[in-house]
Amino acid sequence: MHHFRFGVVAAPHGSAQEWLGTARRVADLGYSTLLSPDGAGMHAPFVALAAAAAAVPRLRVATFVLAAPLRPPRQAAWEGHSLSVLTGGRFDFGIGTGRPQAQPDAEAFERPWGTGAERLALVRAAIAALRERDGEGPRTPVMVAARGPKALELAADEADVVALAGGPTATHADLATLAEGLRGRAGDRADDIELALNLFLVGDEVQPWMRRVMGVDPAQLHRIDSPAAVRGTPREMADQLLRRRDAIGVTYYAVDRSFVDSFAPVVELLAGRA
Repeated sequence: MHHFRFGVVAAPHGSAQEWLGTARRVADLGYSTLLSPDGAGMHAPFVALAAAAAAVPRLRVATFVLAAPLRPPRQAAWEGHSLSVLTGGRFDFGIGTGRPQAQPDAEAFERPWGTGAERLALVRAAIAALRERDGEGPRTPVMVAARGPKALELAADEADVVALAGGPTATHADLATLAEGLRGRAGDRADDIELALNLFLVGDEVQPWMRRVMGVDPAQLHRIDSPAAVRGTPREMADQLLRRRDAIGVTYYAVDRSFVDSFAPVVELLAGRA
């Protein structure tokens, strides 16, 4: 069983002072990892994460996740391997096929968006190129966001961390089915794979961007007891995550930057706990 760990998803915007202040705050509150999304509307993730890792030596950094169509696979692998080496192994290479919102970015970069199968092939090619770059040296941890059968198959073959991409309204049964399918495909690798989940809601106040982009209703998430939502006292929230670990196997949680303070007491209770 993996130990609990926690990360913060923060889009790198604004000045160096703002971004590095976020990185320091994340580390000071006990989170292990700062995770950057990918998109042309923010600072380039590899550059932003390199700056954060240099400024806060105790912090891990990760892409969460790269949109594979935005870069040639070998370019993504080159940058990922470089960041892994230059941070002393504190980088996780998170990659997926890309949310639909990333398609205009691909077009702006004069990159083909492609079909789902073509984008998944780019993910596989990027991971293969990263492993080639790693060579005989330390292996860069790979995180794959997966939901469909083909993505789960790839994740079972290649990933060290699998972010279960069920979405905010996925139920316990939905995620348990994803996790069970992944473990079945992974075979002997199953116990080595760390399961991750994005917490969309801490308490009752959903962020405006979540409501706008995902149509998330806080009451609905709590009504269905969504694994992507927690509420109550820190002890009650920690107990919810312990039960979900036992039922689904998730031990790595990422929260939005807006929840970094309200969720910190839960991190204090669970971080590093087996």
